Amino acid sequence: MSGIVPAPIARQPWQMLIPLFVLIGFGALVLFSAAAGSWDPYASSHLIRFGVFLVMAFIISMLPRELVQFFAFPAYGIVLLMLLAVELMGFVGGGSQRWLDLGFMQLQPSETMKPVLVVVLARFYASLPVGMIPTWRALIPAGALIMTPVALVLLQPDLGTSLALVFGGAVVMFTAGLPMRWFVGAGLLAAILAPLAFFFGLQPYQQRRVFTFLDPESDPLGDGYHITQSKIAIGSGGFSGKGFNEGSQSHLHYLPEPHTDFIFATMAEEWGFLGGLVVLCAFAMILGWGLSVARASKDRFGKLVALGMTATIFFYVAINLMMVMGLAPVVGIPLPFMSHGGSSMMTNMICIGSLMMVNRWNQKAPRTGLIR
Repeated sequence: MSGIVPAPIARQPWQMLIPLFVLIGFGALVLFSAAAGSWDPYASSHLIRFGVFLVMAFIISMLPRELVQFFAFPAYGIVLLMLLAVELMGFVGGGSQRWLDLGFMQLQPSETMKPVLVVVLARFYASLPVGMIPTWRALIPAGALIMTPVALVLLQPDLGTSLALVFGGAVVMFTAGLPMRWFVGAGLLAAILAPLAFFFGLQPYQQRRVFTFLDPESDPLGDGYHITQSKIAIGSGGFSGKGFNEGSQSHLHYLPEPHTDFIFATMAEEWGFLGGLVVLCAFAMILGWGLSVARASKDRFGKLVALGMTATIFFYVAINLMMVMGLAPVVGIPLPFMSHGGSSMMTNMICIGSLMMVNRWNQKAPRTGLIR
């Protein structure tokens, strides 16, 4: 087979690329249906964006370790300045100020911060002596690196992205070897402060989302409308669905945001349990490959980058699926590689490119030797 298939093609991580192509293609079909049987405006732009960002991912995969480490902190600083620019001159959409109007596109810097934060934390811990990992010197600077963008994102306001930043940062910190008691203590502190954060830190609409999550039937035509219609769409799909382009919830506009946050419900109505199983298996293969890349990494920096990027994709998938099934509040997080949206596609393809980059480092690393 190696003599038939060119070496550059054979070296690609097809165990990840094939399920990725399945999700992209399946997403395009669902977006075609969400637009009432039209490639425009969702499906065609979805495929074009993927093509552009796939090229970007391959470019990222070719970056050398030294260059990534060198630019980790400068990139973090640039994205942080972009978050500050959002507060000063950001574009307002949907009641939130999250975007920078670049003319040719609306850029959401908070999305870019997710993979950048993983890289800068990995850079910090890779340069920290192992003996300092259990000390406060490993916690305070990393905490500042995480909480500074989190605070700026909360001002937008964007609770979902803030939680994604905290989750990705916490995974890198845990993998770096910080003491377990610190995470247990942070969890207990969060539980104690949760009521105060709920009543004094969340916006009124965010509080309503939590109440709606707990009892969506209390206001089925108001705040509970999104979750109620989503569960109706998923449940009505049954085992094999109603058929391609036959979904009534999306076509009759009962299901809000059928092409973005609730695309899984749109899919489940038409493709049923079998379609959902295909989606879950594809994500499981991609995430499993990400974990295998982290396990194979021969240095601390690569291992932390791989685990952080995998955790970022996992957070998107888990929260979106829980949200559309009524197991979590609606926080506006799209489903990776299927939902229509440029910023989320860019973020997740940066994660894919970074994983491919670490995988290439692993292939070039010596077969023997200790993990640095």
